[in-house]
Amino acid sequence: MTTVHQPRPPFPPFNRETAAQKVRMAEDAWNNRDPERVALAYTVDSQWRNRAEFPAGREQIIEFLTRKWQTEREYRLIKELWAFDGNRIAVRFAYEWHNQNSDWFRSYGNENWEFDENGLMHRRYASINDLPIQESERKFHWPQGRRPDDHPGLSDLGL
Repeated sequence: MTTVHQPRPPFPPFNRETAAQKVRMAEDAWNNRDPERVALAYTVDSQWRNRAEFPAGREQIIEFLTRKWQTEREYRLIKELWAFDGNRIAVRFAYEWHNQNSDWFRSYGNENWEFDENGLMHRRYASINDLPIQESERKFHWPQGRRPDDHPGLSDLGL
């Protein structure tokens, strides 16, 4: 993985269109479940809070995501823009996954993002809650990878 500071448009300050674009880009990257690719959207010294973990920098982000996707199987995520201002974006999200015992969950959360001038995320603070669900209660049914454009979003699904 390169540590070169590659710009990632769109750049702040964000408007509704560019903030929504940034949110969809993040959703797409996370749904591909490639830790190194995802990490490139963050500054080399990025600071996270994710549940009770506090990864700092790209290498720790890669380690975190690698562990995450080994545990959270058949991961499918939908993100939705909540608010934006200047170089900050607030997002709400839900994702579905199962553990090694085939117990299904829907995880709900909110993220606060702060970007540098090159469009890289410098801070990511996530609060997440897990709800056990039955497999029959799943709502995210697209093939693994990017959510199709015609698949309903969170608001459309009543989430």
